[in-house]
Amino acid sequence: MRIVSWNVNGLRAVMAKQPSEARQRLGHQPFTHWLDSCGADVIGLQEVRASPEQLEAELASLKKRGWHVHISGAEKKGYSGVGLLSRQVPDEIETTVGVAEFDVEGRVQRARFGSLVVVNGYFPNGNGKERDNSRIPFKLAFYRRVFELLEGERRRGAKLLVMGDFNTAHKEIDLARPKTNQKTSGFTPIERAELDRWLQAGWIDTFREMEPGEGHYSWWSQRGNLRERNVGWRIDLVLASHGARPYLRRAFIEKHVFGSDHCPVGVDLDDDVHA
Repeated sequence: MRIVSWNVNGLRAVMAKQPSEARQRLGHQPFTHWLDSCGADVIGLQEVRASPEQLEAELASLKKRGWHVHISGAEKKGYSGVGLLSRQVPDEIETTVGVAEFDVEGRVQRARFGSLVVVNGYFPNGNGKERDNSRIPFKLAFYRRVFELLEGERRRGAKLLVMGDFNTAHKEIDLARPKTNQKTSGFTPIERAELDRWLQAGWIDTFREMEPGEGHYSWWSQRGNLRERNVGWRIDLVLASHGARPYLRRAFIEKHVFGSDHCPVGVDLDDDVHA
């Protein structure tokens, strides 16, 4: 069972985007081609930036390709939003965390497939309008609310995955320029400490479980050819509970997949994980 997460930076934009001839020669492909060939059973999208009503053509295209699609948009137009694509219909989907200021931003989908629970999250950026880190308290409160909602299940041994754009690089190895980003939202000590709390409680960073090496990133600024130079951040994660860990076979970052400033990340699990 393959589960993939991707911040697409606008679903309408990524579905309309066509690689240039030069990029096609390098193996870049349209979103729908990637979708048809990625082998995923479940895909969590972040930063959809549209409501279902604004996505009629795109949703029709996805459904024709055999996907069940669920979109949870933000009340603010063109902002945030998450989407879940799956080959089988989830047994249930929840889209609220019970806090109005979070729920209006369309940041979470909690889907159950048999005994497996998959949480698709778009965790807030800590930057305010003036890039002043003023939204870090909001970001941390969101982290804590999601943690609180899942903690009881995790402790009982449930099979849980939390995937998405966490907007935080955990360790120095997880970004190319740690020394110059100590005060940048996404790598401040207080944000990194919140991820520490998750991992110390028993969540597993699936990619680091499999790959201890450096140079692996999932987001690159669109300025200055930073992606081509691999000057990036690993902020897109799949966390697993100990109940899900025995089923984990592989964790990956698809850095060769273009279309967004992020690339897809994911895990391969034993097929019986949802039994």
